[in-house]
Amino acid sequence: MIYPASFEQKIGFDRLREQVAARCTMRAARERIAAEDFSTSPREIERRQALADEMRLLLDMEHEFPGGEYPDTDVLIAKLRVEGSFLDVEEVATLRRALSALGGVVSFILAREERYPALYDRTRGVESFPEIVRRIDGIVDRLGEVRDDASPALLEIRRAIREREGQAAKRLQAVLASAKGAGIVEADAQISIRDGRAVIPVAAANKRKLNGFIHDESATGKTFYIEPVEVVEINNELRELEYAERREIVRILTEFTASIRPDAELIAASGDYLAEIDMLRAKGRWASENGCVRPILSTDDRLVLKNARHPLLQQTLRAAGREIVPLDLQLDRRKHILVISGPNAGGKSVCLKTTGIVQYMFQCGFPVPASEVSELPVFRSIFLDIGDEQSIDNDLSTYSSHLLNMKHMLAGASDRTLVLIDEFGSGTEPTIGGAIAEAILERLLARGCYGVITTHYANIKYYASNTEGIANGAMTFDVQRIRPLFRLETGKPGSSFAVEIARKIGLPEEIIRAASEKAGSDHINIEKQLREIARDKHYWEQKRDRIRLTDRKVEELEQTYAEQLAKIRAERQEILKRAKQEAQQLIADANRQIENTIRTIREAQAEKELTRLARRELDDFRGKVDAAGSAEREAAVAREIERIERRRQRRAERKAREGAETKAEAVPVPEKPREVVEGSKVRMAGQEMVGVVQSVKGKRAQVAFGQILTTVDKTLLTVVSNSEYREATRPATARTVLSADISARKLRFRDHIDVRGMRAAEALEEVRDFIDDALMVGVGSVSILHGKGTGALKEEIRRYLRSVPEVVSAADEHADRGGAGITVVTFDLS
Repeated sequence: MIYPASFEQKIGFDRLREQVAARCTMRAARERIAAEDFSTSPREIERRQALADEMRLLLDMEHEFPGGEYPDTDVLIAKLRVEGSFLDVEEVATLRRALSALGGVVSFILAREERYPALYDRTRGVESFPEIVRRIDGIVDRLGEVRDDASPALLEIRRAIREREGQAAKRLQAVLASAKGAGIVEADAQISIRDGRAVIPVAAANKRKLNGFIHDESATGKTFYIEPVEVVEINNELRELEYAERREIVRILTEFTASIRPDAELIAASGDYLAEIDMLRAKGRWASENGCVRPILSTDDRLVLKNARHPLLQQTLRAAGREIVPLDLQLDRRKHILVISGPNAGGKSVCLKTTGIVQYMFQCGFPVPASEVSELPVFRSIFLDIGDEQSIDNDLSTYSSHLLNMKHMLAGASDRTLVLIDEFGSGTEPTIGGAIAEAILERLLARGCYGVITTHYANIKYYASNTEGIANGAMTFDVQRIRPLFRLETGKPGSSFAVEIARKIGLPEEIIRAASEKAGSDHINIEKQLREIARDKHYWEQKRDRIRLTDRKVEELEQTYAEQLAKIRAERQEILKRAKQEAQQLIADANRQIENTIRTIREAQAEKELTRLARRELDDFRGKVDAAGSAEREAAVAREIERIERRRQRRAERKAREGAETKAEAVPVPEKPREVVEGSKVRMAGQEMVGVVQSVKGKRAQVAFGQILTTVDKTLLTVVSNSEYREATRPATARTVLSADISARKLRFRDHIDVRGMRAAEALEEVRDFIDDALMVGVGSVSILHGKGTGALKEEIRRYLRSVPEVVSAADEHADRGGAGITVVTFDLS
């Protein structure tokens, strides 16, 4: 049981729930977040905590996990269950995205059983329907349009449509050329589209000279748009073929829907699984952003909070560049009620709310903002009394509302209850208010309740000090600077520091003195003793911290000196070893030299000249020995200088080669004139239109300008590049060019496009064609679904849209309809 009904609002859990729900991409997942309620089942709590924590770890460690937006399927399933109904093309594409995302998630988790056992158990047995995905791919392409080869009949119908469109285009061009020759239309007139029909603009004075049907007129009435009688019959046939195309598409979709209808319940179950994964993903993301983890489920009724924080306060302080002071607290069967006292604005209410929200998050299945070694039991009920609940409608005063809350608490309190009471006993005359509060505390203690209670009443502090099962706690206060430290210390009551705070804010001294006299010496002495205890404790804590810091520095210096001494000893041993080896070598060389000298003297029978030469060789050897050390050093320096010089030369040579290559690349190679061959993109002299060469016979070439075939002299044709061809065939601002499939694009045009999952270049190509079609059709606005992701694709699309003159704005969709994942484009069609 949770009391009162506004419990979540009072501790801030409602805002926390909204933050998590905002990270969901599915409506069904947001509904699940809203339905996550307080559980009293240890098994269910452990299951929820395990799933959320494993998802947090998965998102932190596995960057290959299928991300993006997951589509809702509940509407599709509801339609699928209705006999005779069929999913339209957009719904089939949505089902495909959902099943594709589902398959990716299922295969990813099933391949990692040992890492994520809870997610594996939840995923095992979930059907991903790869066969349905393959069937959808055979019906709908990646743009969400029905494929030509979805059925043989549809392929034949669309082939006939293209043939009729080509015939219509040829006849229309012939009529236009004839009308220009007769002077009925302007020489620069072009074919337009009105009401889905290709028409020729004719001046009002000549409208009777061209046989056909008038479909529209200009705003000024000076121009009429006439469909020539020569193409009416073909256009009628086109309309009939389009109706046949729609009927065939409906037949294909109806047949597909009927084939998957038996799997509706399994698909619904898989959709529920995807919604649960989306909910867990939102929990995991929020937990990572706020430092939340899975605590230990207590089996011995201990409530241990280590490094606990209120997440909303932590977010506020972080935004202001400040650090939150974490809460450490412990309750057990021996001490199961904590009475916290201390100055106003010292953090008592924050401690109470932090305890409440951490315990509530834990039993609702959310990772908690505390250390992983925190232990939390399972309570059957949590009661909260905080804030002012006075009501004019119910004739309740502040104190009456507190007493009403106490009544509910006493009625439902048990040894599996957590009570959270702020400013216990306040709101009425202190003597009787304190006595009633003490009596209520006795009853709660007898029931075995766990509780965190804040108070300023001295009798409550004394009662807690002398009663088994209750512990005192105090919010620390810096008595030297007269400011709270927001840190909880258990084992002693705290002072309210009313006199010090009054002095700090500048209350006149005579008022403070008079108040002290009225309060009585006993009360003042007690407060004074509490302040002295706090002051002494603060002094000795500082002293202890300084001693601990000094000890740590001494230990560090000792370790540093020991390391240096060991290093010096090792170097000394190495130097002595090398010196001994060199000395032994010198002695050996000297002995050999002396022996050689003696032998030379003996062999020469001590001739003076030879003796002098032998002595000179001995002196030279001694000089070489003395100079050996310096010579070796000079040789090493010389080698290093030589190595540096070689490196410098290699860099210079490499730069020279690169400069030569750059210069060679910069020299333009004259391009050979390109010859007109079959398949070349060409432009005819004096014309802006471009076409594709279909065949070449001698000096003449057959060219397709759109669907219009004409034979011209090759000398009149100029070969253009592919980029020039694409630019020329793109619709321009000041004119409208008739394309081969202009009427079909008009009828098939949709005001939205989905480019998620495409590469940037591919997506931009699709968006360009889509914007061109939109401008040709004349729609006011369209939407582009690109997803959120890293935002790179969205930025590329927005950069292109800014380059289109007709685009007035490109903004995010409303948050309820996709938000930053969809760009809404508005055009200026004037």
